Amino acid sequence: FQQLLTFDSGMSLIQAANRHMADGIAAGKELNAALNSGGALQTVFPNSGLASQLEQVAKVLKVRGALGMSRQIFFTSMGGFDTHSNQLPSHAALLAELGNAMAAFDNAIRELGLDGKVVTFTESEFGRTCQPSTGVGSDHAWGSHQIVMGSALRSADVYGTFPLLDLDGPDDVTGRGVWLPTASLDQYAATLASWYGVPDGSLATVFLNLPNFAQPK
Repeated sequence: FQQLLTFDSGMSLIQAANRHMADGIAAGKELNAALNSGGALQTVFPNSGLASQLEQVAKVLKVRGALGMSRQIFFTSMGGFDTHSNQLPSHAALLAELGNAMAAFDNAIRELGLDGKVVTFTESEFGRTCQPSTGVGSDHAWGSHQIVMGSALRSADVYGTFPLLDLDGPDDVTGRGVWLPTASLDQYAATLASWYGVPDGSLATVFLNLPNFAQPK
């Protein structure tokens, strides 16, 4: 495989792709070497897909010095929230998995002495309708809640305004309980980006819709 990556095909696109693949393999070797020298975490993580991902993030943070990294962004994912049927028990189980995984990650961050230097946040593609569907579930909607965790936050608080849970009410944009968000993803992300070090003057370049809102973050 390594020989294939260095083979001169004469095609610029393939050569560029091969270089990126080779860089990825080299980065993987470097990461694995650092992880093998990092030792085990004392924090015990639950047995779930999200918890396994967050445990791996914590392990990488533990060897950040060996990797020469000072600022990193990690993405983890958790599915199952497209609850068109059987929503109540499914949603309860999903939130339990989410909460337990985030609690373990928070404990690991404290173990590593990174409390105040790591912010964990959720982001979802869409919310759910308030009106149920025929399968005792709900359909795709708009506004929803997101979670931000970390002692770098000012305090434990709720930002935004809860909608009036009335079908066809002032916050329902479709008549099915599709709530109008009180904060845009651009505002949410811009606040996090500012904490991460993005200058205020660059925020509108990164988040193109940000100038549409009176309060950018």
